[in-house]
Amino acid sequence: MLYDTLTDAIGRTPLVRLRLGADRGVEVYAKLELQNLFAMKDRVARNIILEARRLGTLRPDAAVVESSSGTMALGVALVGRSLGHEVHIVTDPRIDPVTLAKLRALDCRVHVVGAMTSHGWQSARLERLAELMAELPGAFWPQQYTNPDNPGAYRDLAGELTADLGHIDTLVGAVGSGGSLCGTARALKETLPALHVVGVDCVGSALFGQPDVPQRLQSGLGNSLLPKNLDRTLVDEVHWLNDHEAFAATRDLAREQQIFGGNTSGSVYRVLGDLARRAEPGTRVVGIMPDRGDRYAETVYSDAHWDAHRLRDLPVPRRPAAVAPGDTALSWSAQSYRAPADVRRHLVFVESNTTGTGMIALDTARDRLGLAPVLLTGDPDRYRGLAATGAEVIRCDTTSDAALRTAVQERFRREEIAGITTTSDFYVPAAARLARWLGLPGNPPEAVAACRDKAALRALLDAAGVRQPRHAAVREPAAAAAATARTGLPCVVKPADDSGSVNVLLCHDAASAAGHAARVLAVTTNARGMPTAGTVLVEEYLDAPEYSVEMVSWDGRAECVGITAKSVTGTPHFVEHRHLFPAPLPAGAAQRITETVTAALDAAGILAGATHTEVKLTPDGPAVVEINPRPAGGMIPELVRLATGIDLLEQQLRAAVGLPPVLKRAHDAHAGIQFVLPPADGVLTAVDGTREAAAVTDVEAVAVTAAPGAAVLRPRSAGDRIGHVIASHPTAQRVTEALDEAHRLVRLTVAPRPAP
Repeated sequence: MLYDTLTDAIGRTPLVRLRLGADRGVEVYAKLELQNLFAMKDRVARNIILEARRLGTLRPDAAVVESSSGTMALGVALVGRSLGHEVHIVTDPRIDPVTLAKLRALDCRVHVVGAMTSHGWQSARLERLAELMAELPGAFWPQQYTNPDNPGAYRDLAGELTADLGHIDTLVGAVGSGGSLCGTARALKETLPALHVVGVDCVGSALFGQPDVPQRLQSGLGNSLLPKNLDRTLVDEVHWLNDHEAFAATRDLAREQQIFGGNTSGSVYRVLGDLARRAEPGTRVVGIMPDRGDRYAETVYSDAHWDAHRLRDLPVPRRPAAVAPGDTALSWSAQSYRAPADVRRHLVFVESNTTGTGMIALDTARDRLGLAPVLLTGDPDRYRGLAATGAEVIRCDTTSDAALRTAVQERFRREEIAGITTTSDFYVPAAARLARWLGLPGNPPEAVAACRDKAALRALLDAAGVRQPRHAAVREPAAAAAATARTGLPCVVKPADDSGSVNVLLCHDAASAAGHAARVLAVTTNARGMPTAGTVLVEEYLDAPEYSVEMVSWDGRAECVGITAKSVTGTPHFVEHRHLFPAPLPAGAAQRITETVTAALDAAGILAGATHTEVKLTPDGPAVVEINPRPAGGMIPELVRLATGIDLLEQQLRAAVGLPPVLKRAHDAHAGIQFVLPPADGVLTAVDGTREAAAVTDVEAVAVTAAPGAAVLRPRSAGDRIGHVIASHPTAQRVTEALDEAHRLVRLTVAPRPAP
């Protein structure tokens, strides 16, 4: 097979059937990761370094610094040097001569610490690494034990297994950093949820609740601390082997299967044999073999080493003993495993919307799903009521993927994160990218990015034949004027990637279309400080009733929860001022709208969670205006809850943590919201009548979010709304009457702004 570079040659390792269990109809395979150029960690080094270069955290001229005495050092050396980086490896005198010779041959700078410090060799190495990081500006440290790009590297391995075998019943892997077993298992479980995952550890390792015994001789697995990349919630069974058993199994692997591996491969082999003996006929078992035996010639394969450490004095049972939680394993032992109950699971929100449902979502995560809500935000002060939610707040630059990753990596162990989500349009792509990085449930980042960029969505809907307005995407004002010949006049001119009707304008001639396009293109950052797409959509104006369709997608299909009727202010602006749920539609019209939206979601690639799709119902049928890959804003989820008992926010959160939706209606009623809009530009001097409005029968809530003294604007976008009235009742007519009555009672006094 031909490759252009050495990094391209990493992966695609052999999958070999072993002579275990064949007489019983059991298939046992070894994934020979030891056949990478140096070993399994070549995958990790490639993924971490390439991702760091893509994100800009590793500059092309910067050094890579790693602390390792094994295969991670070799992987970093291979990838770093092949990409032109200076590579520094910090190690200690225990490094084997073969690895040391390879590192020096690859032109690495090897730093061998001379003496142990407060916590042994590891602390000595980390202290020297810190010195190097200070000495080398811009140096990059891969941090394999905490960096999710370590387990992320094994998505490719999982793909190779699926391509070769299709179905797998059991996956077996040694556990050190947690990367290979957890990364492979997590990816496989996306299509094989019943996969049985078996972790292989060593006696004296603290990874799965055993006491730490630092004198263990095995390398490449086990740990004295819990690495952040270890996700114990994925593991169903754990085996522990002592040094004698692991070394003997490694020699057996070479003798019986002709695979010259290290002690991690040998330990996996011993457990594969036990599973083959116990498995039902037809079972397919795969073990990951991490490293070859070169580095172990003077240890595992040396009788003198065995004698020096009295290995033969340790017991070697033929079968694993069952060990209960809290008992100490001294020889080969096994346990049906469950992660500790005290692991606190968090649902992480990347920012939020500001209309009220965002704070409700934080409460829902805690109260309905039993998860600890966390808000990543660049400015917590923008959220009214945040403190009352009790959510943990982590301040970081939420416009930067690198900063978001750093915040998550530094704060959480992987098993503490149940999901990533957001209730804000602006951050849906960032949340999707973060979820993919962590291997969490969610929509494909490409799908939500296309929904956020309405020009990209238009192209997808065109290709799928989904009806939508005639349109043109332009990047300069003159092109907008020309586009009106295609769309017709009047036309709608709007940014391709904003929200809440910001800068959406009805234009009646080509000159006004060009003028408004120029104004939109002059805006280079949005309300959250993010760069805009620099694209304007010129669209056919569909003078038809407007609706939004609230859908929930799960397991390959989308289900309609209901359709909302929307009323907007008069042109040239389009500000939604009233929502009624469910919309008063004949069954045939509702069905046509639902079918159109389902086709649109399929075209966009939306797979999971709540969506809010806006449509116009024209005489020629429904036409899709936009897809929002998150629950509706504008308090629509609250209307749906009041009318049906279905909580759309909860469904979104359930999708984010991989739980199926709960869409059973508790009742059938009606609900509506009337927004409070300033009558003119100026300064709000008084708000009266809210108490009387709240006392109106069937009114559920009255809120005014602007205080006297605030500057207000006659509505041009959703951000200019300053309050709302919500009502519910078994009949649609009474909801409308209650909204009208309460809204009349809320009186705003607006004074002209004082002259500058």
